[in-house]
Amino acid sequence: MRYVPLLLFPFILYNAFAFLIFAEYQTDFREAYLISVTMPSGAPFVLTVATSIILLALVLLGVEVVKAARIGAGSIVDHVLATALFVAALLEFLLIRQAATGTFLVLTVIALIDLICGFAVSIRTAIRDVSIDVPTVEG
Repeated sequence: MRYVPLLLFPFILYNAFAFLIFAEYQTDFREAYLISVTMPSGAPFVLTVATSIILLALVLLGVEVVKAARIGAGSIVDHVLATALFVAALLEFLLIRQAATGTFLVLTVIALIDLICGFAVSIRTAIRDVSIDVPTVEG
């Protein structure tokens, strides 16, 4: 469970809503709201299901970037699973009708950013851990 990509959870939530809860996924993601509040300015603030899933994904992206700074054998597993998650999300976006929404595209891009940042942070961390001993010439 330690190596499971946290970004898997927003994708599971999206699929649960798209396949099990919403009847018309295209409009329901835009219109189904969790909270509706009138702001002090008088403007209404509506938090939709789609926005909530994206906010969750962004918070988990931050946690994933921090996890990428770890060094060890587990980081390789993290990278493999993050790559698998991105490929699965991309294939779902391209091939499954219920995933052809703007919300799912944003989730897929977040998974791509996680993948790129994970590799970049790991490479940068590994470079700092490499030390080269230069022999001195005495003469």
